[in-house]
Amino acid sequence: MDILVSNDDGVHSPGLLALAEAMRPFGRVVIVAPDRDRSGASNSLTLSRPLRPKQLDEHVWAVDGTPTDCVHLALTGLLPFTPDIVLSGINHGPNLGDDVLYSGTVAAAMEGRSLGLPAIAVSMDAFEPRHFDTACRAVAMLVRDMASHPLPGDTLLNMNVPDRPWADIRGLRSTRLGQRHPAAPMVADTDPRGRRIYWIGLAGAAADEGEGTDFHALREGCISVTPIHFDMTRHDALGALARWLPHAVTD
Repeated sequence: MDILVSNDDGVHSPGLLALAEAMRPFGRVVIVAPDRDRSGASNSLTLSRPLRPKQLDEHVWAVDGTPTDCVHLALTGLLPFTPDIVLSGINHGPNLGDDVLYSGTVAAAMEGRSLGLPAIAVSMDAFEPRHFDTACRAVAMLVRDMASHPLPGDTLLNMNVPDRPWADIRGLRSTRLGQRHPAAPMVADTDPRGRRIYWIGLAGAAADEGEGTDFHALREGCISVTPIHFDMTRHDALGALARWLPHAVTD
């Protein structure tokens, strides 16, 4: 098996290095990841300038771009072969509910899936994780079994892992995305030259964290695995919209 590993925390992130090392028993592992932290980059592509990938060793590339750039480059010409799967992570901090809209970790996996490969995004429920081995063990289980349980063509898996030893994990749960309250207000400040600056506020607390959500699974000590698909159409609203649009034109 040929495995592409990327992330949004940067090519030197301990989580990424732990995941890459854990995947080596499965075959060839290649890292193509941002040259620095690009958290929150979402699905953005760099279109206004060329990218300059730097090869750090035989199987490690650092890219001066976003997580999506990294996976796109890797799968459209940078590598002399096509990987069998894309793994993104292990992220320092969870990606739950609405987080997937902003997450570079999820975006890297989404780019892999959009280019035809199975993909998993992996995050730890801690910003200074200590138990990467727990996440690595869970990912290995999924990678081993995905050949016999293939995902639908437009679906990736978003995994969130409690930061605790494997012996304290209470299982893997299939979950839906929960939802957060709106983010905290931005924080205004002044730089040393007297210019106004703003920090983006913290993510909101959980709003929908009921049973079946990714939030609930983590709170119960379980690993959350959420299937995410690309079709963002609100299908149950199509009929009402079709009935309303003709009136909007004539009113």
